[in-house]
Amino acid sequence: MRDKIFFYSLFSFLMGVLLRSFLVFPDYLLWAFGSISLFFGCLYLFKKHSNFVIISCSFLFLLLGILRFHTYDESKPKNIFDEYVGEEITFKGIIEDEPDRRENNQRLVVQEGDIKILVSTELYPEFLYGDEVSVTGTLQKPKNFTTDIGKDFNYIDYLGKDSIYYTISFADVEHVSSRNGNAIKSFLFKIKGRFLKNIESIVKEPESSLLSGLLLGVKSSLGEDLKQSFINTGLVHIIVLSGYNVTIIAEAIMRSLYFLPFAAATGLGIFSIILFALMAGGGSTIVRASIMAIIALVARKTGNQYSIVRALAIAGFLMVLQNPYILYFDLSFQLSFIATLGLIYMAPIFENIFKFLPTKFGLREIAGATIGTQLFVLPFILYKMGTLSIIAPISNILVLPMIPMTMFFGFLTGLLAFMSRF
Repeated sequence: MRDKIFFYSLFSFLMGVLLRSFLVFPDYLLWAFGSISLFFGCLYLFKKHSNFVIISCSFLFLLLGILRFHTYDESKPKNIFDEYVGEEITFKGIIEDEPDRRENNQRLVVQEGDIKILVSTELYPEFLYGDEVSVTGTLQKPKNFTTDIGKDFNYIDYLGKDSIYYTISFADVEHVSSRNGNAIKSFLFKIKGRFLKNIESIVKEPESSLLSGLLLGVKSSLGEDLKQSFINTGLVHIIVLSGYNVTIIAEAIMRSLYFLPFAAATGLGIFSIILFALMAGGGSTIVRASIMAIIALVARKTGNQYSIVRALAIAGFLMVLQNPYILYFDLSFQLSFIATLGLIYMAPIFENIFKFLPTKFGLREIAGATIGTQLFVLPFILYKMGTLSIIAPISNILVLPMIPMTMFFGFLTGLLAFMSRF
């Protein structure tokens, strides 16, 4: 019964957040949900029937999901600068995340007080996380648009999930001061930057950018044509640090700690995974895979059975609890969880079908996982993106066996370069 209560409660919470993402519930309906939960809870006290407590918990967590989104949504200062929209403004703020460097520009998320503004400026000079900058440009509010394939993209809510409600394009940005951000994040980003410089100094382009994408999800230097080629062949997930890459890294961390005592291995493993997630940017896919890896580590070290379905549910609950916007407005969050469900439920079916494939290099497992996951996410991708790569299964079967080895030797390359470029 505990499993039923657990899954029904988490599902109801997520359903509450999802419904509140595009519906506003009147107060009387919220009172009704609470009353139903209380009624069935009281029934359970008199008649110990498991269905009563399941219904009670389901309505309670549905209500909590609605309230969580409502309180989070109401706490955001969305319209504070509306009177300046369309005007040229100058303000000072702190770069609160790593700059996103593209082919022709760089994008900075600049925080001024409680407000975050997405600023687009020239490639040079380069800026860093934690820099205080002076920004001059025309303030705008983001607008939704239609993609090249005719799909409507909700750009307003896509930025809103990160609390960004204003943009400035072609801004003049001047450096004011440095080291104003979180000390831990600054240190991690500094190490990351030096590590990437090591790779760039040894491996030529575009291979160095590909390796940076495999290890840390850095893809800004690949160029639009090459990135599109990865999309066309269904391989884009390997350069955006997907759950597959993070799982390889987490597994390597866990294996490297086998010789330590229980408490030290568990604590250091969790700490290492968290640091890596922060260093890699903390995207939805990275956070989801990291939480599941931490749960797996704890289960392994404590001798408990690891349930990937339960771990996925806990990861989803924690992430949505922290930021309810991502459930409906974050495409990478949705795709990551749907792909993981495909890996759980569809991959074993296709592994049985592909019994004729050898197990060497994990070919049978990769083929089953690739085909199962691709088919499971296909309806979602067609609906959201309108694209389909018919060669994705073949390209993934050919490429994925080489990814762990490539990541291992790529990591050694960047690591040893701290001591010698030779």
